[in-house]
Amino acid sequence: MLKVENLSVNYGVINAVKDVSFEINEGEIVSLIGANGAGKTTILKIISGLLKARSGSITYLGNNIQKQSAPKIVAEGISQVPEGRHIFSGLSVMENLQMGAFLTKGKQRIQDNYREVFDRFPILKERQGQDAATLSGGEQQMLAMGRALMANPKLILLDEPSMGLAPIFINEIFEIIKAINKAGTTVLLIEQNAKKALSISDRAYVVATGEIKLAGTGQELLANRDVQKVYLGG
Repeated sequence: MLKVENLSVNYGVINAVKDVSFEINEGEIVSLIGANGAGKTTILKIISGLLKARSGSITYLGNNIQKQSAPKIVAEGISQVPEGRHIFSGLSVMENLQMGAFLTKGKQRIQDNYREVFDRFPILKERQGQDAATLSGGEQQMLAMGRALMANPKLILLDEPSMGLAPIFINEIFEIIKAINKAGTTVLLIEQNAKKALSISDRAYVVATGEIKLAGTGQELLANRDVQKVYLGG
C-alpha cells in the first residue's frame, strides 16, 4: 500500500532522516518505535506532504506522492493525527469534526461519517456542542482521531496517540486503534510506549538517529533482547 524508499531529509546541516526504507501492506498495523529525536515524526510529516525530502520516493497505491501537496494526499486517502492532537480550540467538537470533512464529497457521505465517528466515540456525540479545548486529554485524542476519520482515510498515521494520557485512556486508545484497523483502515503508528505499540502491530521498525536499525514482526521485536533493553525496560 505504501512504500518508502531511500528517504532522506535535512534540517539545515542536520541529516535528520538518512536513507530510510520501509513498506506497509494494506490492512496492517505497522509501528515505528524509537527515542525522541530519532526522526519518526519527520518521516510522518514527509508522507503527509508537510515536509519535503532531500531525496527518496514515497509510493502510495502505486503512485509516487512525493511531490504532491498535503491536501491532495488527504484527498487520496492518507490522514494524520498529529503529535499533541492539535484540536482547534475555540471551536466546538462538531466544528472540529467538520474541519476533518473539508475534502469529503457528498452530504450523505459526510452524515454517514458523523454517525460512524459518534458510534466509535460516544463521548464526542454527548459533547458535540462543547468547546474542544475543555475536553480532557483523552477526549481530545479521540476528537483528533475522529477528525482524521472524517476524511475517509484508507491509511491513518498516528503520531504518539498515548502521549500524556492517563493509563485508563491509554488502554482505551489502543483498543480503538485495533478496532479502526479491524474495520478496514491501515495504520502507521508512532508510539513511545513501545510495548503497547509492538503488542498490536503486525510489523514494526526501530528508528534511531534517523535510520532504520531493526525490523520484524511485533512479536519478534517484543522478544528481541536489544529492544527489551533499550525500549522496554527489560
